[in-house]
This record gives sequence, structure tokens and C-alpha cells, in this order.
Amino acid sequence: MPTRSHLPPSAPAALPAPPMAWNAWGDPALAKPLSDDVRNLLHTLLEIDTAAAPAPARDEVLVRPSALSGVHLRALTEIVGEEHVSVQDADRLPRAGGKSTPDLLRRRSTGPQDAPDAVVVPGTEEELRDVLALCAQQRIAVVPFGGGTSVVGGLDPVRGEFGAVLSLDLRRFDALLSFDEVSGEAVLGAGVTGPRAEELLGAHGFELGHYPQSFRYATIGGFAATRSSGQDSAGYGRFDEMVRGLRVVTPTGTLDLGRGPASAAGPDLRQLFLGSEGTLGVITAVRVRVHPVPAVRRYEAWRFPDFAAGAAALRAVEQQGTGPTVIRLSDETETAVNLAMTSKIGAPQEVSGCLAVTVFEGTEEQTAARHEATRRTMLAHGATSLGEEPARAWEHGRFDAPYLRDALLDNGALCETLETATDWSNLARLRADVTAALQGALQAGGSTSLVMCHISHVYPTGASLYFTVVGAQRGDAIAQWQAAKTAACDAIAAAGATITHHHAVGTDHRPWMEQEIGELGVAVLKAVKGVLDPVGILNPGKLIP
Repeated sequence: MPTRSHLPPSAPAALPAPPMAWNAWGDPALAKPLSDDVRNLLHTLLEIDTAAAPAPARDEVLVRPSALSGVHLRALTEIVGEEHVSVQDADRLPRAGGKSTPDLLRRRSTGPQDAPDAVVVPGTEEELRDVLALCAQQRIAVVPFGGGTSVVGGLDPVRGEFGAVLSLDLRRFDALLSFDEVSGEAVLGAGVTGPRAEELLGAHGFELGHYPQSFRYATIGGFAATRSSGQDSAGYGRFDEMVRGLRVVTPTGTLDLGRGPASAAGPDLRQLFLGSEGTLGVITAVRVRVHPVPAVRRYEAWRFPDFAAGAAALRAVEQQGTGPTVIRLSDETETAVNLAMTSKIGAPQEVSGCLAVTVFEGTEEQTAARHEATRRTMLAHGATSLGEEPARAWEHGRFDAPYLRDALLDNGALCETLETATDWSNLARLRADVTAALQGALQAGGSTSLVMCHISHVYPTGASLYFTVVGAQRGDAIAQWQAAKTAACDAIAAAGATITHHHAVGTDHRPWMEQEIGELGVAVLKAVKGVLDPVGILNPGKLIP
């Protein structure tokens, strides 16, 4: 029988901690409690009992004992060094999942928490290959870990048929490996975070310009493995569009993919790993398109009388290609709630309806031309300019919304997000169906809810809808949210939209993957996994039904 060969659970962490709090989003120093006014608003609108319940301290939380044997622990130590392996509870708990609302609610329980049986931090591809070979031979599951920002169960330590599961932390793959100013390309290690990437490229006068809400903590490898889409996607594209090459270590070998700016040499194998969520291989390095740091930024915010008018304007702007770097539209509910929460935009009558934000980047000439062309289109569709300030305020706080979710959870609210995408012609139906599904499921559980929505990313043929849901916690809050999420996902699938636009699949969306890609599509994924990971150790229980 496996034995616990490590120190007691109270032993201190042996590894550097992940950058985010173990039981909340981000940096605890940036967390802010709700004001009395907001708490009163929650109580009045949603009948939420905002009496804060103290969260348990980390040493109060029980972690299931590690199932890793002493023999396996010694073998891993021989590969990566003693200082890069830990079975301490203090190291395992911060890597026990991601940062979805169910993840955070589980962290609030003092009951036994599931967690990886060990944390391993390889520093070279050779070490990584040897770790994967050992795990395949000994039937140990492996969950790649970057920034820990998954909100769809992508980091859940699922053992499946295996006796133990490792968290494979890629933090040591953290360098700018090469930079080509002439071609506008850079090779970054998979463990480089968003801010570190901008720092490394900024030293050369360049930037990547990829800013998802998880930017401060997510990694280059995570961006690739989940097909991340940043808030500047209207200008610079999704992350998968930036990728020019990948290095991937699999249990059966290493792949170095991507030659030249384009190729007709068969199907593009890079696409197998973009969005693969660590189930097919471990991404160690990514060659990406980069660009000079913009010389100028321009900002303008807009008010539309309703969501339909705003959506029509965004569609026209995108289809004519006038080139904002950022273009977003909040619906009436989200606009009103943001005003009530911040009161930074002006008097309510100034922003009734829907708020849109635009940002333009480039040279002075480029930004001026794009701004003016976009401006004409927005005005032609009934927009009223609100000037720069609301757009600048959005940019200033654009990475901070998850801290508000933490504060809401602290005060008895249920708060979570989900996203999807569809064609422009299907957008209104999709928004209505998902909103009704969420409200209906939460109402059935005894909770009144607010469902807010915004257009987060645009394409010539369609757009992404991003929903934020706030209601009162009633009984088992995890089960309450899972019922609402299931209803929303069923509505998304029934409307013919994609089950996820940029949050990825993980465990949460896996039940809908067969509807997304069909029975044959699932068979193709399983066949590929059978070649690359024949024992099935890589991130079991994710992506592939």
C-alpha cells in the first residue's frame, strides 16, 4: 500500500507559492470589501443576507492524504531535484483547482479537500520527458499547471483510473528564448506570465498585446492551451492567431511545430495543441507574433438607447474594418449595475441605455483615421459620445472584476460568469435564451437573480456574449450554481452557439463537447490522444468526452 512519506500537514510549504491567493482571486492586498451602500443594494434587490461568514484559514482546511508512494517520490526527486518536488499540504492545496465560483466555494469548506498528491516543478524539457515517462510507466496522472486561473475545472486533480495525480508546475519555463525584431516574432517559455512577457518584450520596444482578464497571472502556455482571447482582440486577434510555432512534450515524444508564416504542408498540427488543455501534451515554448509598443492610444465611450442598436453599431464597425483595438458593449442591466457600483461615469440619465467602450492604438495617423471612421459609424447608429473618461476608467479596472466576485461571495451572494459566441443574426435570440435559462434555474432554487451581459469580442460574422450572474446563495451554493450553469449550457447548445468562446472546456463544458463537434469529432480527438498519450495520464477527465 502507498505510504505517506512526507512531513505532517502542518509543515510549511517547500515550494514557492503560486502568485494567487489559495482561496480567492489574485493578490489579497488588492481585495476590497463591499461598501455599505452596495450591501444594502444587494439586500434590497436580491434579498441577500449580507452577514459575512468568516472564511477558514488555510491551516484549518483538511487535505486528503497524498497517495503517492515513497518509491515514486524518490524517483521524481531523482529527476528534478529535491527542491522541486513537494507532497506538503501547503503546496498541494493552492494547486487543488482553479478559480471558478465552485472552486472558491469548495475552498471555504473545512471538510477534506481533494488535491494533487504531489507538486513537481521541472526546469528542462529533458526533465519533463523523464517525468512523463515515469508517470506513464507507473500510471500516475499529470495535470499541467500555469497560472492557476482556470474557471471551468481545467485544473481539477482528476485521478480517473490512476492511483495518484501530480500537479506539473511549469513556472521554471519562464524565459524569453529568442526575439526577432525583423520578423516581429518572439519565443517565450510556457511559464512566462502576461506581465512578464510584456516586461521582456518591452525591453526591445515591443509588446504582445494580449490582455485577458486573467492577464496578471495566466501564462503563455495557458493562453495557448485554452485558446485565450484578450480584451484587445479586435486589434490584435485571439492568442491562437498570434501563435507561429509550438514546442510540445508528450509521453511519446517531442513536437516542434510551425515553419514560416504560412504553409500548405498538410493539416496544421499546431491546431491540435491550441485548445488542447494539457490533454495531448505539455506546451513548453510558444513562438508568437509581436508588434512595436503603440505610440498613441485614443479612447472614446458611447451610449446607445438599447442593446440592439449598440450591437448593430459594433457589427457595422467590425464589418467595415475601421480597426479599434478594443470595442465592447454592455447591456442595459450591466450598464446600470456598473453605474450603481462605481458612480464614476456621471448622472444616471447620462448613461441610461447601454455603454460601449472603444480604444484605438498605433501611430498618430493610424489612430486618428480609425477613430474618426469608427466615430462616424457609431453616430450613424444612434450613439451619443460620452468622451474619454468612461473608457479610461474601464481600462484602469479591467483586471479587477474577480475581486468583486470574491467580495460578493463573502457577503452571501452567488456570482459567476460564462461566455459563448454565435453569428450576428443569432445574437439576440442567444442572449434572451441564456438569460431566461439562468434566471429560471436560480428562481427554481429560490433565488432572485440579476443577469448581465456584454459583447466582449467581435468578428465580421458574429460576436461573443459574456454573462455575469448575481443571486442569493440558497442552501448548497455549488449545486445551486451547477443547476444554473447546466440550464445555460443547454440553452447555448440548443441555440446553435459554441459552448465556450475563451474560457475553454475543462470538466465543466465536457458534457456538451459531443454536441459541439459530433460523435466523429470526439472519435478523432480520442484517436489523437491514443497516439500521443496512450496510457491517458495527461489531464484526465478534461476536454474529451
